[in-house]
Amino acid sequence: MKPPPLDSNFPFPRTNLGFSPKWIIMVPIGILAIVGLFSSYYTVSPESEAVVQRFGQFKEIAPPGLHFKLPYGIDSATIVPVRRQLKLEFGFNTDFATNPDQASQDPELERDMVTGDLNAAQVEWILQYSISSPRDYLFKVRDPGSTLRDLTEAVMCEVIGDRTVDEVLTIGRTEIETESLVRLKVLLEKLNMGVTAEQIQLKNVHPPAPVQRSFDEVNKAQQEREQLINEANGQYNQVIPRAKGLADQRISGAEGFAVQRINEAEGDVARFKELLVQYDKAPAITKQRLYLETMNEVLPKLGSKIIIDEDAKQFLPLMNLK
Repeated sequence: MKPPPLDSNFPFPRTNLGFSPKWIIMVPIGILAIVGLFSSYYTVSPESEAVVQRFGQFKEIAPPGLHFKLPYGIDSATIVPVRRQLKLEFGFNTDFATNPDQASQDPELERDMVTGDLNAAQVEWILQYSISSPRDYLFKVRDPGSTLRDLTEAVMCEVIGDRTVDEVLTIGRTEIETESLVRLKVLLEKLNMGVTAEQIQLKNVHPPAPVQRSFDEVNKAQQEREQLINEANGQYNQVIPRAKGLADQRISGAEGFAVQRINEAEGDVARFKELLVQYDKAPAITKQRLYLETMNEVLPKLGSKIIIDEDAKQFLPLMNLK
């Protein structure tokens, strides 16, 4: 093998690299071109909007669809799901959550609360919210997800602390949900976070494990009491209206009978007065007419009649015995 030729101007032998030196420049340029191509566009889903920043400064809000931007990190696009209802879970965690802020870091610590009468209760609840302004959501607060979780937990602790343990465990659930939602909305409006709280829903509310059995017995007794009260009210509503209806019926019948008797008495009085007028005019004729009218009413009720002469000694010869 012959050694490489020597150059008079270059005293060392030249080495054969096996490729052209221009590839040393072309390969990085190609890599930069590929990176620039893939970083020059982005896609926004139908339920989201993109907050576009140029050198970290807000530039615009991009609607759903395919969009282009300056590559190499000059422009950046943050996708925000503004048309999707999000939720935060407190006191428990659900597997396969799509919202990165949904799961609780310490559910047991969030679950334990103290009521207004200094009793302990374990409360699990859900906050459902939506992002109304993606710009405010990203720039008004440094960590909006954690801030929203802390605000919600503080509001719930305040509302629970104003009520007794009986209200928290039984009859006060709806009122707690409503009042905590109102207070949270007021705080979000003051902070201008770009978040709208839509619903707070209590899930499992129960006393601590050491006293769970005692509370269950109390709840069972209260349920039995409510059941007996409802049964008594049902019987009351069944018997009392019937008695009132019967009483009204008898009162109406008595009033009708009284009106009837009064009308009959007034009619008898009027008829007697007319007879008295006729009697004063002709007493004998009136007596005879009254006698005949009375007999006309009485005789048809006697059935068969036999009329004989008052001077007859016996009435057998007059009877038809055939």
